[in-house]
Amino acid sequence: MKRLDQATETFQELEKQGIKMRVYWTLGSYDGVTIIEAPTEKEAMKAILLFQDVVATETLVAVPRAEAIKLL
Repeated sequence: MKRLDQATETFQELEKQGIKMRVYWTLGSYDGVTIIEAPTEKEAMKAILLFQDVVATETLVAVPRAEAIKLL
């Protein structure tokens, strides 16, 4: 429970900085998915690095559909 409490505190601190993290537990190849919304990719990276000793990550950058269409 201690790690869970620490993670909750970290999520709350990140929200104060404008970084929103949503965590979903999953079945299949991955145990969970975390969606991070941050002002910049660098801010998202800093948030991920806070958890580097706890989890292994694979990072994907997502672009909203409306923005992607503008690129076409």
